[in-house]
Amino acid sequence: MALFKEKSFNDIMDERAKARAAMAERAKKAAEAMKSTAADRMAERMKIVTERAERQARKATEKEAARLAEEARKEAGRKAAEETRRKAEADAKAAKEAKEAAELRAMIELLAEQKSRRDARYAARKDRHKKK
Repeated sequence: MALFKEKSFNDIMDERAKARAAMAERAKKAAEAMKSTAADRMAERMKIVTERAERQARKATEKEAARLAEEARKEAGRKAAEETRRKAEADAKAAKEAKEAAELRAMIELLAEQKSRRDARYAARKDRHKKK
């Protein structure tokens, strides 16, 4: 009995053909399995795409809302600053007018006092001339 029998060319070719057929059969089965799960995979991909689009839309909406809130906050700050400035200007104007009015009253009082002194001197001078 021989330990090792050499294969003939035809045996080798038959084995190769059987191997190729088995590989082709495995490839067909894999392709069929892929076809059966292709719809599921496509649905999963569409779900992921839809969720991504929703996240992006929500993020854009939130970003726009934040931008509008920031803009409103800045506008409110600007209006408050403008109102404060106007009030400060009005207060300054009122203080200036009050100061000018006080200065005017002081000037009127001074002029009135000077006139009464002048009149008193005039009257005294007239009295001195009458006595002579």
